[in-house]
Amino acid sequence: MAASYEVLAKVICQEGHCAAGHKVGDEFIMGLHTPAGLCCSAFQAIFPTARVLRFGGSFPWSDDPETGTSTCPDGKNPVTFELRRMRR
Repeated sequence: MAASYEVLAKVICQEGHCAAGHKVGDEFIMGLHTPAGLCCSAFQAIFPTARVLRFGGSFPWSDDPETGTSTCPDGKNPVTFELRRMRR
């Protein structure tokens, strides 16, 4: 069975007015379901990045193989998340 890691999603940038109230510094542990307090639209947008990191993958464009970034779908009020694989 493939290794599975926890993934921490942290808001690193928020522009405009986030309807869900997300702000820089907010953190969420990603799982298979939307974490309490995380906007469902943001969860859907960042889940693919979290899934890659959860199962040991990385992104060739990332300077750090333990991280990835993803942004919510609100183009006028974007919230950008850094996702980080948590090593045990």
